[in-house]
Amino acid sequence: MKQKVILLKGTHRNQSVIFFQFEKDEKIIKILRQNFSVLWSATNRMWYAPEQGFDLQKLLQVMKGLAWIDYSAIRYKSPPPATHPHHTESKESVPDLPPHMADKLAQFTRWMEHKRYSHNTIKAYRDMVKLFLMFFQDRDTTGITNEDVVRFVNEYMVKRNLSFSYQNQLVNGLKLFYREVEKSRMDIEKIHRPKREFKLPNVLSKEEIKGILEAHANVKHRAMLSLIYACGLRRSELLNLKPTDVDSKRMVLVIRNAKGRKDRIAPLSAKVLEMLRTYYKAYKPKRWLFEGQYAGTPYSAKSLQSVLKQALVKANIHKPVTLHWLRHSYATHLLEGGTDLRYIQELLGHKSSKTTEIYTHVSTKQIQQIKSPFDSL
Repeated sequence: MKQKVILLKGTHRNQSVIFFQFEKDEKIIKILRQNFSVLWSATNRMWYAPEQGFDLQKLLQVMKGLAWIDYSAIRYKSPPPATHPHHTESKESVPDLPPHMADKLAQFTRWMEHKRYSHNTIKAYRDMVKLFLMFFQDRDTTGITNEDVVRFVNEYMVKRNLSFSYQNQLVNGLKLFYREVEKSRMDIEKIHRPKREFKLPNVLSKEEIKGILEAHANVKHRAMLSLIYACGLRRSELLNLKPTDVDSKRMVLVIRNAKGRKDRIAPLSAKVLEMLRTYYKAYKPKRWLFEGQYAGTPYSAKSLQSVLKQALVKANIHKPVTLHWLRHSYATHLLEGGTDLRYIQELLGHKSSKTTEIYTHVSTKQIQQIKSPFDSL
């Protein structure tokens, strides 16, 4: 069985370095010394090389057939393609696959595009399958067995303690790849799926929401954050809106091609509509409801995150709030206001009512009516 070498970023003697973590192996040490001039750190008990000028592709090449390189922790970034308006940077860029695997991955990508999978799903599945194939870069894809898949699960997924959602998405991507590209009988169901973590959604109080929404003087920034909360939008849904999606006669917002490729509508409050009218007169957006620096270009996800971050500072809120917290708060406040759970499911665009039911665990309306026995002492 091949050795595994884990790459880690760190600092040693005031220098940014790459650490090599692996069980002692004289062949690996010799190759690292010859190609990367590594030194031994007695403090960290690992070999290391300067980060500046480090060549990951070269390492993969010289270690081919000898060791599996886990480079996920060093997070190499790649620029986003200019063709998609709301694409965000990948946290890590997987090096090139051998030609025989690259062809299979390209075939898989084309199949997903033909089936009209969303851009984000295509990218996630492609990157995850690519990571899996890199694990077996010296093998033919048809020669990968059930035992190999179990090995990948144990040596990569489990040991790295990946989140439930990441592991689940990776399993889904592999299932699809082997079913549609390899036409394989591999029992992919043997892949271990972790138990779903029961995590409550993060919810802000109405006072905190008010502070965030009123923090900006800029009407565009206020309108974006207000619309996310007022209609329970996902970030991508806000950025994909067009001026024609605001139906002032019916007092609804039309959310098109949302998650699951479904359209839905959300009620539009008179206060938000008035704010949108003020914004529209000032900015006169053309193609997108919220446009970027140049007319006709969409507002970026990164800039929207920055708008929220600035609002948190101004509102003196020190919680690690994300845009999705506004959506969670919208749902919870609706529930506490007496809105039926079935309507909330429709407003959020949830496929299953079980997804919506989690908000019953964070609603404080009934809990606040319970008296602690401590009070009767």
